[in-house]
Amino acid sequence: MTPPPGWYRDPSAPHQERWWDGTAWTGHRRAPEGFGAPVPPPPEPPTVPLTTGGGTGRRQSGGDGRGKAAALTAAAAVLVAAIATGVVLLGEDEDTGTGAHALPTAATSTAPAPRTASPTSSPTAPEPSADGPAVVEDQLNGITFPLRDGWVRPRYVPEHDVMMTTDGTYDCPGDGGVCRHGLVISRTVTATAENSPKALAEQDIEAAADDAYDRDTAGGEPFGGLESHEVVGSGSVAVAGRAGYYVRWRVTTAEGPGGYVQSMVFPSTVGTESPILVRYVFDAGEDGPPLADMDRITEGIRPVGDAGTGGGVGSSIGPSR
Repeated sequence: MTPPPGWYRDPSAPHQERWWDGTAWTGHRRAPEGFGAPVPPPPEPPTVPLTTGGGTGRRQSGGDGRGKAAALTAAAAVLVAAIATGVVLLGEDEDTGTGAHALPTAATSTAPAPRTASPTSSPTAPEPSADGPAVVEDQLNGITFPLRDGWVRPRYVPEHDVMMTTDGTYDCPGDGGVCRHGLVISRTVTATAENSPKALAEQDIEAAADDAYDRDTAGGEPFGGLESHEVVGSGSVAVAGRAGYYVRWRVTTAEGPGGYVQSMVFPSTVGTESPILVRYVFDAGEDGPPLADMDRITEGIRPVGDAGTGGGVGSSIGPSR
């Protein structure tokens, strides 16, 4: 069994934490438990005192029975804790349909060095303060998204990089399952040495359309399959004070009204780390979110702690690479 998704000590940099997606490491890193705090050491495995026959001391009568009882008691406690953790994890998998299926982030084959992590922990941002604007924070990439009317923080969504969804769900028109009319996804690009926002956005858009409207992770077709697409927009875009690039498709599906998919890439706002990819998935038709929300959300993306650095389509701060 592998450890559940969560933050663990980075085996290549013990002073920071790295996100484990349940099967392998991702490229996401952060300072432990809030910037500047020390990383707590991994928990020690439970030990069971054993009676040995070495040395000059004489083992007292009944000592062997007490050692076996202690060992059995400790083993039973570990088994109960493992079963309880499994029940919690299974309980959180309810209502996992999304209507748009994000690819898992790129990972390596290195196993994690586990530390204590709550099975309910996730990179979802905390609730904003009552007197502040409604935003969702992407702690991994150091940016915030405005939470517009009709949008909510993700609940019961299996992909950890979904930043927000439209409020409510509906029955998918194809193979069944639960769909959502809109998703905004943010992830770090780590699977390629390419760092040009234009090239990365053009490479990602087809995968974004397939994940959203073709087949889900179980091989089903929630919308009866993807039939065609049309490029309805592309070009330079300023995001959080950085020069990026976007590509937008209008897709047609076998069932349902189809939708709009956009891939947008821009340099990281934190140092010179990997580029950031933001995907938008909007259902078409009267039930889908306003298409203008793509641009409004883009204009409202900010570096964490910097409310004055914006952007948007048509903004110019220099050429994208």
